[in-house]
Amino acid sequence: MNWNAWVRQIHRWLSIAFTVTVIANFVALARAAGTPPPWVTYSPLVPLALLLFTGLYMFVLPYAAKWRSRRRAAERTTKETQLT
Repeated sequence: MNWNAWVRQIHRWLSIAFTVTVIANFVALARAAGTPPPWVTYSPLVPLALLLFTGLYMFVLPYAAKWRSRRRAAERTTKETQLT
């Protein structure tokens, strides 16, 4: 499995963890007479932050691939002109 596939798989599992923590938060809010403990309230923030980083990585991938392919093409043309 390559790096991109790992990031996609981690992103999927993080989205499940985030959804579960949000549901648990709503359940805790519905059951508690007062406010739930802070660890329940803030528990969705950890998967959300990790989702941000994996999502940004996947967002940048196509742009990085275009940039790399253009750079390689430019290097090839430079090498070809140097040989002639």
